[in-house]
Amino acid sequence: MTRRTVIAVLIWLSVAAQPAAAQRLVPTFFPEQRSIIVRAPSQLVPSRLPDSLPPSTVSNPQPELQPVQLSLDDMIRMSLGNVDVVRILAGTTATNSGRTIYDPAITNTAIDQQNAQFDPTLSVSNTWNRMENPQAIFDPLAPPPPTSSIITGVRNDFFNTSTNLTKQNAFGGTFGVGFDATPSRLSPGTYPLNPQTRSSSNINYTQPLLQGGRLGANLAPIVLARIDTERSYFQLKDSMQEHVRGVIEAYWSLVAARTDVWARRTQVDQLTEILRRIDATVKTGTGNRGDQAQAQLALANFRASLVASEGNLIQREAGLRNITGMPPSDGTRLIPNSPPQRDRFQPDWASITELAGERRPDIIELKLIIEADQQQYQIARNTALPRLDAVSQYRWNGLEGTMPNGQSRSSSAGAFTDWTLGVNFSVPLGLRQSRASLRARELIIARDRVNLQQGLHSAIHQLAASVRNLDQAYDQYLAFREARQAARENLRFQNAKYFTGTAIFINVQQAITDWGNLVSAEASALTQYNTLLATLERQTGTILETHAVLFYEERFAAIGPLGRFCDDECYPQNMRPSSNADRYPAGDTPSEQAFDLEQPGSLRDKRPDLNYDDIKLPTLEEIMREPSVPPAPRPKREGEPGIEPPRKSPSETEPLPPAEPPEPQPPRPRDASTGATSLTVEPQSNDSLDDAPRESQSAAASRTSRFLRLFKVSQPLARSSPRDER
Repeated sequence: MTRRTVIAVLIWLSVAAQPAAAQRLVPTFFPEQRSIIVRAPSQLVPSRLPDSLPPSTVSNPQPELQPVQLSLDDMIRMSLGNVDVVRILAGTTATNSGRTIYDPAITNTAIDQQNAQFDPTLSVSNTWNRMENPQAIFDPLAPPPPTSSIITGVRNDFFNTSTNLTKQNAFGGTFGVGFDATPSRLSPGTYPLNPQTRSSSNINYTQPLLQGGRLGANLAPIVLARIDTERSYFQLKDSMQEHVRGVIEAYWSLVAARTDVWARRTQVDQLTEILRRIDATVKTGTGNRGDQAQAQLALANFRASLVASEGNLIQREAGLRNITGMPPSDGTRLIPNSPPQRDRFQPDWASITELAGERRPDIIELKLIIEADQQQYQIARNTALPRLDAVSQYRWNGLEGTMPNGQSRSSSAGAFTDWTLGVNFSVPLGLRQSRASLRARELIIARDRVNLQQGLHSAIHQLAASVRNLDQAYDQYLAFREARQAARENLRFQNAKYFTGTAIFINVQQAITDWGNLVSAEASALTQYNTLLATLERQTGTILETHAVLFYEERFAAIGPLGRFCDDECYPQNMRPSSNADRYPAGDTPSEQAFDLEQPGSLRDKRPDLNYDDIKLPTLEEIMREPSVPPAPRPKREGEPGIEPPRKSPSETEPLPPAEPPEPQPPRPRDASTGATSLTVEPQSNDSLDDAPRESQSAAASRTSRFLRLFKVSQPLARSSPRDER
């Protein structure tokens, strides 16, 4: 029966030890892992992406989206409400900073973990034992002399209980109180006390005199835990400051992108209108094919720029949605309505440098690192000492039991005592490891001090760069605003000149390009200036204070010191930011309307929904098949500058008489010295010069007029004399 039981147990163990699924623990023997076992994704905990509508694209902008006007204060408030994980702006998207609102509370638990070394420790030990050792004795019943022996033994049944309470103090000393009791019974036989109970009570104290006996070194782990909690808080604050600055940058970038789209769309509208007019003139034979081709090329380039601008607008809105915790698409379109600040800000250099040195989270963290290094130095310095401990103990012993006559007997209290005094010493010869650790801590302190100096050096340069960039951005805004006004006037003037025939198309195209670029540049400069204002607050470490954002502690219930059978206690859970105060005014119109967005020139009254598909680019074959006939002269408009077409003389309307043969000329004389023929010019009267080639002068004027109309060259304002024309 026993053999069958053993075999069944072995079979069960071999079956239970077979490879199981990953993460499955079987409480038995485990074989070697000789293969890679990976669970299928369907076996993991299911997770679902957040619900979102299809996003907008350039080809599908989804014009049916509901526009929602939001101020900058609203966007900051919305982002702070969705900031369980702190996101920071990275270009046109947002990334995880690696910080959450739970980090300070998690680090804060290390303080209690370090405090636990000074908590009293209670230990209770209970054991039940039976000891029965065989021994050989002479057989008492055998006749003498003893020649036989028997094997017998005494069985000792005893119970041992031990209770100890120890407490360590801040100076490294350990105080202890203990009680031991051991009831026992011996059998067989007769004994003075059976059963009997031995008991003892003791107090003891151990005090380190060198290593482990320093107050600062013993409290250093607690101080380090508190410093780590402060570092975690300021790291969270630093990430939160960058988050708020990123929301502001994303907001103004969206405003600049919307302005740029308006400028590029207006450029396309302007050139579309001009191209329609050119097409009309070409169809009537008074236009220029070269201008038409150039306008079609420019329109295609403007359309490409508009596509890129619209794509950038979609990306900027997506970046703002990302950093604020909104879905990519929720059926709405974000419309900023906070106008940008236009006043110049003059920072006080002394004040901002003082604020940066005091309130910048990264500078504060460097200071905390040095404080932590000093605590680590105290620990290393204490470890480099020899071990010298003073020990002491005092114990009260007692005994009680039952005599063979059945009466109880016990020792009197305090009659039997023990005491111990001693000094224990130990040291590694040379203390090589501890001395090396102490040197390393000294060097680490020196390194972190220069890191602090570098941090201050970097901070002052960042502040200087922010001040320079802030001033440059504002001056650029002023310059672009003046240039935009000049570009608008230039565009009106070039349009007027071109359609009166006194300018070439390339000037109009350049004017449209300059105007659109300057509209976008003005908006970019002013929005960048507003972003740099937030960057300056970020560099001084006061961006949360200026927006009235505070951190408040949320608590949760967890198991307390009395265990599961009592009520839970409240402990820190997270550090959540509060809502921001209103700082940026909200307007009734979109933010880009602050840039006076109105179409220049004659397009102000044109319909905004121009159909760009009506304009078709001609192929090269179509251009080559057209007859190369000079266009008919364009009728002169009222008030248009330029010369009038040359009037035909009566001789041009009548048939000309046949030309007479030229008179024979005498041979030209040669130079006697060189043999070359000499040319002589005979003077003629003015009348002969004006009257003889009258037909040639009219033909030259006609050819000049055709050339001017063909290439759209400006005609001179004053007529030249017949002699100059010749």
